[in-house]
Amino acid sequence: MTATTEHRSTTVAVVGGGQAGLSTSWYLTRDGVDHVVLEAGTAAHEWADTRWDSFTLVTPNWHCRLPGYEYDGPDPDGFMTRDEVVAWLGGYAATFGPPLLEHTRVTSLVERDGGGFVLETTGPDGEITWEADSVVLATGGYHLPIVPPWATALDPAVHQLHSAHYRNPAQLPDGAVLVVGSGQSGAQIAEDLHLAGRQVHLALGDAPRVARTYRGRDCMTWLSDMGLYDTAVAQYPGGLAAREKTNHYVTGRDGGRDIDLRAFARDGMRLYGMLDGLTEPGGTHLTFLPTMTAALDAADATYNSICRDIDRWIEAQGIDAPPPSTYEPVWAPEADPLELDLAQVGITSVVWAIGYRPDYRWVGVGVFDGHGRPTHTRGVTSVPGLYFLGLPWLHTWGSGRFLGIARDAEHIASCVTGRVRAVARV
Repeated sequence: MTATTEHRSTTVAVVGGGQAGLSTSWYLTRDGVDHVVLEAGTAAHEWADTRWDSFTLVTPNWHCRLPGYEYDGPDPDGFMTRDEVVAWLGGYAATFGPPLLEHTRVTSLVERDGGGFVLETTGPDGEITWEADSVVLATGGYHLPIVPPWATALDPAVHQLHSAHYRNPAQLPDGAVLVVGSGQSGAQIAEDLHLAGRQVHLALGDAPRVARTYRGRDCMTWLSDMGLYDTAVAQYPGGLAAREKTNHYVTGRDGGRDIDLRAFARDGMRLYGMLDGLTEPGGTHLTFLPTMTAALDAADATYNSICRDIDRWIEAQGIDAPPPSTYEPVWAPEADPLELDLAQVGITSVVWAIGYRPDYRWVGVGVFDGHGRPTHTRGVTSVPGLYFLGLPWLHTWGSGRFLGIARDAEHIASCVTGRVRAVARV
């Protein structure tokens, strides 16, 4: 007997049950809009499955604000650990009872003749075809871990993994470790290994850095007061190009502190510029671009520039605060190293921390640019009824953080609700 596909319908399908999807559901539930939330895993699985053991938030706990649900613990200026974030986020759904279907993966999304959409899903109840008048894609923008195409040609004796699969130093074989990438994940993983006593080699990208605290307060609290997280992306220099910027590296570990790569180098970590490639298949000899010194200088310049912006804000507001300061380098290289033989220096592992790329191959709707990224204005696409939520810089710098999700979700939900009511009037 041939199994038949079940057909179901809903007014709105929200794809993704993380913080963005659940926030959308909160508003739709409040407004009495029929909807379903389709989640491929569980609501907090990204936090549980793709963060390392010592992970902490890099934004203060008070930033954790979802619709109808805020951090109310004893340390608003602290930084929740991975497990604390999982527990906090895991309690959200119970506060309003969203129509959440976990372990239900959307495998295809296409437009429906006459308007609306058709979604193919697979899950515990088998294959189900959903029809929906509107769809909110809340799966985020970090789908496929990036690894250089030549990585498979590296000597197989060298253990390789992406930062998404890194958990702790003990999971890696004995020996030195090369971390590739100095964004938030790369810098923090390099620190984790360094503090564990491992010899770390770090290949820098172009990520900037920021002070953890300055003039008596967390920098991100100052920046929030200054409105930086509320400024629309189109108002930043370069406009939408801001969406391509790398986040500043800093850490919330042990109560929060700066990440100073120069201090790590002074204490034995080996730094390099951007990784260029492998000299021969099956080998261990790598080459680097001469960008290390420039990357360190640029990161420090950004650090000091942000501090000067805070100085101006303090002066303009007449705030009584501790005196200003300027970061002075604690270490400087004599020259940029251009090559490294992994075997010669005892490197047995490589951790790739060079980011992710979006993967919307299952979305058969023409709302993407030539690089596979969604095209939208504040999450609203050119296709009626199709929306995105939870993307970095969707609308503001705060969009990719807990702090900005509620505002973005309220905007998208209002668009959806307006569309639902307009259809009902026809």
